[in-house]
Amino acid sequence: MSTPDLSALIGSRICHDIISPLGAIGNGVELLSLSQPAPTEEMDLVNQSVANASAKVQLFRLAFGTADPGRSLPAPEIGALLEAYFAETRTRCEVTLQEAVPRPEAKAALLAALCLDSALPRGGTISLSRSGGIWTVAAIGPLQPDPDTWAALEGTAPPPPPTASTVHFALLPQALSDLDRRPRITRAPERLAIAF
Repeated sequence: MSTPDLSALIGSRICHDIISPLGAIGNGVELLSLSQPAPTEEMDLVNQSVANASAKVQLFRLAFGTADPGRSLPAPEIGALLEAYFAETRTRCEVTLQEAVPRPEAKAALLAALCLDSALPRGGTISLSRSGGIWTVAAIGPLQPDPDTWAALEGTAPPPPPTASTVHFALLPQALSDLDRRPRITRAPERLAIAF
């Protein structure tokens, strides 16, 4: 088994093992809130934190974990994943999908969304659409893309060593290669898009 496959399996395992206790914490907080006469600021904060952590783990499980080519992901689930992931940020998502998509394609789309989110440090909108099998994932807003990581993604420069905050830039080309596709990047004022 290759190293990338092992990495994906490790990502899947970690996310799988973390999501269950997060769900249990959420259920416990819900039970505690039922015994309170009125919601408290502390309980709201715990609820919000558990929901935020759960959303991140679920998205990371798909983006960084294994993606079985024989399975698909319902369109509403992709939208819900992204909406929950960005709920506590200044970034919003617009997902225009009509039908379930193969998990490897969903994985690549989520990695592309994470790459584009890094270009929106002050927030904006991430849009995902799929037409005729072609994905377009775009960032709209005040853009500040890192020149080195984006040049590598475009194929005009060697990739810089990946860091924890840029690992999605290293994983996206691999996910697209598994689909036998390459990213097509277009730029405009306040719009940066990845199509594949």
